[in-house]
Amino acid sequence: MRADARRNHERLLAQARTAFTEQGTDASLEDIARRAGVGIGTLYRHFPTREALLGAVFQDARDALLRHSAELAGHPDPCEALGRWLRALVAHASEYRGLSIALMSASGDRDSALSSCREPLREAGTVLMARARTAGAVRADVAIGDLMQLTNAIALAAERSPEDPELADRLLDLTLRGLRA
Repeated sequence: MRADARRNHERLLAQARTAFTEQGTDASLEDIARRAGVGIGTLYRHFPTREALLGAVFQDARDALLRHSAELAGHPDPCEALGRWLRALVAHASEYRGLSIALMSASGDRDSALSSCREPLREAGTVLMARARTAGAVRADVAIGDLMQLTNAIALAAERSPEDPELADRLLDLTLRGLRA
């Protein structure tokens, strides 16, 4: 990438993070481009879809979640490790208003730009789930894809119920109790 294109790319990502934090994932792409000091065509050259921009913005968070899962893979209690990781997923999906819906919508689409975030997380979760299952702590019929959808649904429920700040924790506790073998 040329130096000016790289600067535009970085400014677009920085402004998208700010806009998604302030306004949610439905923030205006035109506004993001304007804040970055570029035209909408430049935004679309770097990020052809809203999902592509979301995926690029969330790469850092994905990498942090992957590092966290690697740390948890050595935790002495595999079921607790899985629970901690699922809590981290809920926290991530709750970080930006509308992210949980975007993640849920993209869950079945392997061609989605968000799959670059979702697939490595699915693989990391599969490792943690296998450890918990081998330890006899998780039922055999539980699928990691279902758990990831549940974490997004929990984040969405919490987003829609801001008057109940404990809702996500209660729902995740209920989910974790239902996983037990």
